[in-house]
Amino acid sequence: MRSRTAGMWWGTAIEAPDPAALARFYAELLGWPVVHEEPGTAIIAPPQGAVYLVFQQATGYQAPVWPPVDGAQRPMMHFDFQVGDLDSAVAEALALGASLATPSPRKNVRVLLDPAGHPFCLCVEED
Repeated sequence: MRSRTAGMWWGTAIEAPDPAALARFYAELLGWPVVHEEPGTAIIAPPQGAVYLVFQQATGYQAPVWPPVDGAQRPMMHFDFQVGDLDSAVAEALALGASLATPSPRKNVRVLLDPAGHPFCLCVEED
């Protein structure tokens, strides 16, 4: 956008049944602090920048289904995170409350579900 200037923030909002809990999950997963929290909303952001993720209360929230199934709530978006060691990154995410989804599209990618059921991918570069 032409009106954007240095220092302006940008981000995305994610619906969740418990925004504070989901924000804490991603804060731990990414090493980002929770920078704002109020009833129904929590925000995390990296220490160095103007990017953020907002987690917002969703009444009647339905977790998406992975893999997608006709007639069920489809994933509308997902995060991709590049990691250095796929096995240790998956183990860390599982310890924080994620669950492993199947199938994964490639051997260098693992699809996981966050505690609210949103899919996200951990990816490692192939040689």
